[in-house]
Amino acid sequence: MNLRFLETFVWLARLRSFRLTAERMNATQAAISSRISALEQELGVRLFERGSKEATLTQDGTKTLPFAEQMLKLNQAMIASVGDRSKVSGLLRLGAIESIVHTWLPDLLKHIRETYPNLVIELTSDTSSNLSTQLLNGHIDVSFQTTSVAGSGMMNVPLGGLPMRWMASPALNLSAQALTEAELATYPVISFARHSPPHEFLTGLFAASGDVQVQINCLSSVAAIIRLVVDGFGIAVLPPAFVMGELEAGKLQLLQVTHRVPALPLVAAYRRTPDSLLSESITRLALNVVLDFCLKHGPEFALFPPTDDSVSHT
Repeated sequence: MNLRFLETFVWLARLRSFRLTAERMNATQAAISSRISALEQELGVRLFERGSKEATLTQDGTKTLPFAEQMLKLNQAMIASVGDRSKVSGLLRLGAIESIVHTWLPDLLKHIRETYPNLVIELTSDTSSNLSTQLLNGHIDVSFQTTSVAGSGMMNVPLGGLPMRWMASPALNLSAQALTEAELATYPVISFARHSPPHEFLTGLFAASGDVQVQINCLSSVAAIIRLVVDGFGIAVLPPAFVMGELEAGKLQLLQVTHRVPALPLVAAYRRTPDSLLSESITRLALNVVLDFCLKHGPEFALFPPTDDSVSHT
């Protein structure tokens, strides 16, 4: 029995769309339809009801699915156990928020290239919300972001976090004393995108401070935030890990405040499927890279993942 046909069957059962399955498997819709027809002919049963909007499993298809998943899982386990990783090929679609792009993602990409030299990497950088949607729709394989992804079969692996600090340009001559929310609000505040954890922290902070008027400017580009803060346009809450060079060069300074600033949590999310062993392997590589980053830079710049290797299943 052709394992590629079984893989196509499993993905069509999950995505319920010939178009999405074709995109996921880098094939044409005609090829997907041909594979399913060949598998149905070999088994002698009809596996899907083909509607105008989606394909749904028949009763025989529902019976077939767990067997197909188990066969693919055994195949992947065999490859992982005795196979040569350098010969693994195909397309790996990674998603990452810009916070990770600016910290340890380059090290991870280097490790992936060394471990899987024949693997093609397709990288998408976006907000956690958009990456979650792409992961749920099957458009990316692994996402590195700030929030867990809820959904059937989703795995969320904690990757530690990035400490956050208020910072500003020395040209603003801000006091070395701890600043109150009212004092911070006298300057334009530059924030991450709306509804991101840092933005929600800022809106909650100033809302709880009473009658404090504050101007919060939301930007989706970390590079733009850094540039505006360095130029003295305003102040921001950022991970010092983003701006090690600017802090060392004296272009930015850390501010003392009267409140606690929560760290930026990081997770790796992927869908657990019969062919998700590569995603699991990439996540383990990411954990090792994060540990090295934490050891190299210390707790002021990076926080270790939980020691219990906790994984969230949804």
